[in-house]
Amino acid sequence: MKFLEGQTVGVDLGTTYSAMAQLNEEGEPISLKNSDGRTITPSVVLFGDDGHVIVGPAIERMAMENPKNIVEAIKRQMGNKDFYVVFQEKKLAPEFISALILKKMKQDAEEHVGKIANAVITVPYYFNDVRRKATQDAGQIAGLNVIDIINEPTAATLSYAWQMGELGRTDLGNVEKTILVYDLGGGTFDVTVVRYTPTSFRVLATDGDVMLGGLDWSRRLVDHVSEQFEKKFGDDPREDPETMMTMTQDCEEAKRSLSESAQTPVRIYYKGNSLTVSLSRGEFERLTSDLMQRTKDTTELVMQQAGVNPGEFDDVILVGGSTYMPVVESMLRDVTGNEPTRKVVPEEAVAQGAAIHAAILQAKEVGLENKMTKGVIKRLQSVSTVDVNSHSLGVKITDPNDRQQKINHIMIPRNTGLPYKVSQRFVTNSPNQQRIHVCVLEGDATDPDACTTIGDFRIYDLPPNLPAGSPVEISYEYDKNGRISAAAMELTANKAANIEILREQGLDVDGVDSFEKLAKGYTVE
Repeated sequence: MKFLEGQTVGVDLGTTYSAMAQLNEEGEPISLKNSDGRTITPSVVLFGDDGHVIVGPAIERMAMENPKNIVEAIKRQMGNKDFYVVFQEKKLAPEFISALILKKMKQDAEEHVGKIANAVITVPYYFNDVRRKATQDAGQIAGLNVIDIINEPTAATLSYAWQMGELGRTDLGNVEKTILVYDLGGGTFDVTVVRYTPTSFRVLATDGDVMLGGLDWSRRLVDHVSEQFEKKFGDDPREDPETMMTMTQDCEEAKRSLSESAQTPVRIYYKGNSLTVSLSRGEFERLTSDLMQRTKDTTELVMQQAGVNPGEFDDVILVGGSTYMPVVESMLRDVTGNEPTRKVVPEEAVAQGAAIHAAILQAKEVGLENKMTKGVIKRLQSVSTVDVNSHSLGVKITDPNDRQQKINHIMIPRNTGLPYKVSQRFVTNSPNQQRIHVCVLEGDATDPDACTTIGDFRIYDLPPNLPAGSPVEISYEYDKNGRISAAAMELTANKAANIEILREQGLDVDGVDSFEKLAKGYTVE
């Protein structure tokens, strides 16, 4: 880990909104403001026909543009090699589009704190290795030295413990607390059980869904009001991109209003006809009850895996802007036996926790003597965290019971404490085998096709005349950030084999470098 000259920040790169934070001289995490004076920036990128690139455009500007030029919820596409946006005859990957959001926040914050060089960026706990790498690549493309990737619930826990005055307080002893972090953002969801003392944090269990968030609640409203309009006038307003964009914005506002009010109207104008649909909170909750049920099922599963019963939590923490929906609190109250708390700001807690984590790393690696008091530095240096892997890690092997079938052999089960390394012996399938192809899988299913292929590597130049059944040792490792590495050794000749890891998805080094050069030429407004 190398820190560059300049400021160090924490970043919450969100699906609908993003935020950046930093510890001040007193050691307090402070959210950094953008050019609008706000602490959150919409994760929306507008590629204008005039060649301008605007991050977080105003609704009025968006209404003037072709909806095809507007990219939203790019976080859901991170690591997707098949997704791209064409702008100025260039194919832009999700990593590049996310980098533009990071670049905008970076340049806005630099107006207040000076040059920003280093960053910790957060990801949902349930992000796999491909998505984590894509996030790290986005930071590099934006001109940031990404010193670490941290899980969002872990960041929220750091923020909570700091807010409670507990983090790094060695004088408080080793009193343990167990909390549940329920994180429902704009596009992703996860729930995590954490047990901690003032100086150590250990994740007990986690689960989630990278394709579930507030956007899905808003889309239910869009579908509902569109169906009402079509029933009356015979036309579906969702067929027109501009009307669809306007409806989505209006339904997003309606969703927010229903968190405060029992009823709110949504007005639709399409093909010369207009309709006002009155929405009640109860109706909204019925329309989206299956979405909430999915988060409830996940919460109950994680509690079971963590071995924590209702009423045994010290606190239940709400993170993410979508937790303002009243039904979230009532559901969690029933499931956990606790009154959910807003002791941290749901939209800012993750970025602030990332800033704390960044300061912990900096205090341990290079020191903070010129930036903070000795007391704060001592507190930061005393903290350690232990995460778990959210996905099992396995290898594709021949089924011992059916030589015609391949199965996923799990080597590191999910919810294993990190870092963790394991080695296992396997055997060659045929005599005089020249090479071995090892396929690295993420997932719990026995069927390899139901898992995510992280990549593969090949062991070449095996000894001649090697008999079938010759031993090969394969080692898998999760580091503390949930990143994966693999190695192998052919044991007959007792030497390491040549290993080449080929990622199935994501950018290679040249791709990151070329996008980084391209990003320098863009002026982000």
